[in-house]
Amino acid sequence: MDSTAAPATTTRTPKKRFVGSSKKVDAVVRAASGDTHASVEDASGAMVMLGPSDPTASSAPGKQKRGAVPDSILHDPLLNAAVKALPANYNFEVYKTVHQIIEFGAKRVALQLPEGLQMFACILSDIFEQFTGVDTIIMGDVTYGACCVDDFTARALGCDFLVHYGHSCLIPVDVTSIKTLYVFVDIQFDVGHFVDIVRHNLEPGSRLALVATIQFVGSLHVARTQLAEWFTVTVPQIKPLSPGEILGCTSPRLTDTDAVLYLGDGKFHLESILIHNPDLAAYRYDPYSSILTSETYDHADMRAVRQDAIAAARTARKWGVILGTLGRQGSPAILEWIREVLSARGIAVVTVCMSEIFPARLAEMDDVECWVQVACPRLSIDWGRFFARPLLSPYEAAVALQETEWRQTYPMDYYAREDASGPWGVNWHRKSTRPARPSKKAAAVAVAPVPSSSACAGGATDSCGSGSCRA
Repeated sequence: MDSTAAPATTTRTPKKRFVGSSKKVDAVVRAASGDTHASVEDASGAMVMLGPSDPTASSAPGKQKRGAVPDSILHDPLLNAAVKALPANYNFEVYKTVHQIIEFGAKRVALQLPEGLQMFACILSDIFEQFTGVDTIIMGDVTYGACCVDDFTARALGCDFLVHYGHSCLIPVDVTSIKTLYVFVDIQFDVGHFVDIVRHNLEPGSRLALVATIQFVGSLHVARTQLAEWFTVTVPQIKPLSPGEILGCTSPRLTDTDAVLYLGDGKFHLESILIHNPDLAAYRYDPYSSILTSETYDHADMRAVRQDAIAAARTARKWGVILGTLGRQGSPAILEWIREVLSARGIAVVTVCMSEIFPARLAEMDDVECWVQVACPRLSIDWGRFFARPLLSPYEAAVALQETEWRQTYPMDYYAREDASGPWGVNWHRKSTRPARPSKKAAAVAVAPVPSSSACAGGATDSCGSGSCRA
């Protein structure tokens, strides 16, 4: 054998990356390109080489909106084909994400999705890796809400960019430790059916307050215009949330309203506004089943159970304070406030960090006679009765320690900004350090307007890139 002979070259076939949907994507690509053997993976070089946008192709010649997605991305036939692997009525803002990843120069991108969207995680990962050249990491831990945005773990894994799906920008992007993009995932459905079923079942002329989870806020505003023909319709807001948006722990107090009309699946978020407005009728329209239902909440039972827990806590000689570590769910400021109050009263206290709180785990520390969890207030309300020892929310701890009185209307203002009613709220502790916000008139005089940006409910200027929230 001749040792000087050149080694045989082997042609390597790139690994298919579109998990579960590559056949569908490749079929669309073949149809678009006319090549019966084409695949979305076959032109990786072309997909990464994205040139600048041609201003002459825009509707306003010579002008390019700041932050706008270039035409080279919007009209890339292979990217358009790949996006068709995702459901057409779910807006994952793929083009904007591709543009921001490239513009930022990201190397490793973390993708964080709630359970209901995890099925699309691999498709999104494949698209971003193929079209931007980044490495992606899918964060598989449970994600209950925007409070669970996990930039800390993403940074520890070497990520320099995080895309958080399905929730609004509750944690401002100027607070997160790495570049963060919030994608609301606006979901389209038959708004006409929603309007028809409401106007045929509710009393004409009723004063309705329309609320929803962030996925349906866009459709909610469309429905508001149509429903105004038969009803007096309002879209309430509790900042920093967008108009009409509610969370399971944060919702507005309503006046001059006959009923709440909630647009969304499940009851967790609806129960928040019911707890905060105990005298109002409530209806829920499920956009997946297209069913309108009348909803109630057992306020008497909730109040009785929570007051019993508070009464038991008042005799406790040792308290445990839990800081939730699921993303940014826990508030160190609230934790310190509770510890200071307990110390001032000479009560022994132990601090515990937990990502998720279970009865069996707390039962192992049986010398602790009362627990306060600084994670999610609804954990105490919904599940407190299943714990052997009192498990209080920060508000309930304030009542037990006589820092405030028991309120017949249980406060649901955990993330409220201006409307935070006490130190049990996250943003209450930011009031003393946050600079006063200038009035809109003063701001217009002091700062030149930026036509391409829109103020979001969190106070930033369209930093999340969603463009959906308004101050």
